[in-house]
Amino acid sequence: MEEKKKKKMGFNIIKKTDPTDGHKGFGMGVLSLDNISPVIIDVDEEEAVVDIGAMHARSAVEKGIKFLPNKEDVPNGKPYWLVWVTIDRQEEGPYYAGVTACEMTVDRSIRRGYKSLPDHVNKMDKSMKRHIIVDHMDDKSKKILSDFLKKHNEDMWERSSQELKDGLNA
Repeated sequence: MEEKKKKKMGFNIIKKTDPTDGHKGFGMGVLSLDNISPVIIDVDEEEAVVDIGAMHARSAVEKGIKFLPNKEDVPNGKPYWLVWVTIDRQEEGPYYAGVTACEMTVDRSIRRGYKSLPDHVNKMDKSMKRHIIVDHMDDKSKKILSDFLKKHNEDMWERSSQELKDGLNA
């Protein structure tokens, strides 16, 4: 029996500084991810870190884990949040423009986890469109995130919307 090779779909991320910038054909309508960063919140350890690997579902937390679509299938999963943070610039300077949180659990002992890939993709899109979606987070996680954003850059936090500050109860 011949084994058919799977076609892999390519995804190119083109930076604003890319030499193809301004080319009339290639890259037209390509999604720019220059101003978005994935922040992983480890709820139990009470820490938040930027993990660029999450852009391709390859963060340190996600590596080696088979994700299942039902939370009930990972009853002992350790809680995490993947938070998409989009930075924009206004006259006064940069600020946190879009912040959206996605739930994720991981049970390393069985190498299984729960996450909704469609939710992660949709929330990344919402963040890039400058939405704030954090109301479904628990209070402990909201505090970890607000502390992280303030510590990362107090001025950006101060310039951010009241909606974000209220949403994180900061």
